Amino acid sequence: MLRIILVSTALLTLVACGQDDGAQQKNPTKTLPNETTLSQPISKDKEHHEAGQESDHESHANHDDKEHHLPVARNTHQHDAEHDDGEHHTADKKAEHVEHAEHNDEEHHDSGKKADHSDHADHGDEEHHASDKKPGHAEHADHKDEEHHNDNQADTHSGHEHAGEESGHDEEGTVHLKPEQLKAVNIIVEPLAVTEVAARVRAPGEIKLNAYRTVNVTPRINAQVIARHARLGEEVSQGQALVTLSSVEMAESQGLLLLADKEWKRVKKLGRKVVSERRYITSKVEYEKNYANAKAYGMTEKEIKDLLAQKRSADGSFILVAQQAGRILHDEFIIGQRVEAGFKLMTISDESVMWVEAHVNPISAGKISIGNSAEILFNEQRIPAKVIQLHHTLDETTRTTAVRLEIDNKADRLHGGMFVTVFITTHDKSKAIQIPEAAVLRSPDGDWQVMVEQDEVGEFKAVEVKLVSVSEGVAVIQGLKPGTRVVTQGAFFVQSELAKSGFEIHNH
Repeated sequence: MLRIILVSTALLTLVACGQDDGAQQKNPTKTLPNETTLSQPISKDKEHHEAGQESDHESHANHDDKEHHLPVARNTHQHDAEHDDGEHHTADKKAEHVEHAEHNDEEHHDSGKKADHSDHADHGDEEHHASDKKPGHAEHADHKDEEHHNDNQADTHSGHEHAGEESGHDEEGTVHLKPEQLKAVNIIVEPLAVTEVAARVRAPGEIKLNAYRTVNVTPRINAQVIARHARLGEEVSQGQALVTLSSVEMAESQGLLLLADKEWKRVKKLGRKVVSERRYITSKVEYEKNYANAKAYGMTEKEIKDLLAQKRSADGSFILVAQQAGRILHDEFIIGQRVEAGFKLMTISDESVMWVEAHVNPISAGKISIGNSAEILFNEQRIPAKVIQLHHTLDETTRTTAVRLEIDNKADRLHGGMFVTVFITTHDKSKAIQIPEAAVLRSPDGDWQVMVEQDEVGEFKAVEVKLVSVSEGVAVIQGLKPGTRVVTQGAFFVQSELAKSGFEIHNH
């Protein structure tokens, strides 16, 4: 009896399950909204993904759920069919089988949904982390690149500062010298001061030959050029042979000198006791006159002595020699040319001392005295000079007074005909800043500059100034205020150190 009750209960249970499964089979898509509903929260949690990825994952989830639920429904239907036939199984076995099938079906259904949900969640998480990691990695790479670039710039800047420290160059255009260097070179730094200086007159001038040191070589009689012994531009010494000439007049003079010499020697030998006084005097006078004529025509003492000693013949030839040492500046003649007396064959001048003719207005000329110092400016070179003469008549054309200056030209920098600028010191006084001439140097650009001490002792900077004048080793400058400390001794050394520090900076 108990067994019959159990079998009936099992059958009723199977029928109820079969009806539920049949309803699910008739409408299998009703389970899909539940599954979709479960998947929607997961999809909503991933709103940062792109729309295309979300659609693909949702489609994939729905497709997997459908495929999973359909086999479960088919299995349930199959169990119902087996239960209805009842051909091979007993009631107990059927009940156990139905319970087991229901249990497995539920477990399988739950596991299928969990697995699908887990797969979908894992897939979403991986995409999410991948998308998060990629921007983060890019940002990290960019950040690294910026740090690396900044590090390189910092290293470069550090190296530049280090190079500057080693060269002793605090800022551009300055140089710092140690106390040992200042003492070793004996560098002296003094403040600029305004002093009283003599006013100067500026005037145009022209270089001229020193007439007192210039000679012209000319024949005293008509003659013909036989030979040349010196050329244009040559330096000659006093008594050096220049030109050999030949003249008829000279030949006559030489013959007369020989006769007079013989007569005079005979009379001297006889003496005053034998010959009359008149003959004695006449012989002497004729000898001296012919000797003087030969010399006046151009023969030298040596030539006359050789003629009288019969070391040469009376052929009328003679040699013109240099009357002073100097340079040949003119020689316009050719060999064989016949020249007249007074014709300028050559000009010789001693150019070691030259003249400068300056023209100033009469008012300024009244403030100038002989012996006043002056300065010549030519080709940016300043050369000292001295006033030696003042003209007392005005030039008819310019209505100016000529002032003659003497200038040393042993360096052979000046030549006749050059135009220069002249600065002549007058009696008037003015105030200006003066420093030693050696303290004013040329810059690489050609400007004048002095070495000015900065705030720190031993630190110097080159500052351009205007050089007004230089006289007797003292320079007058403009462009700096009184009290400025400048290098008055050793400026060249400071400029050299400044140049070296600038070279190192631009080549570190």
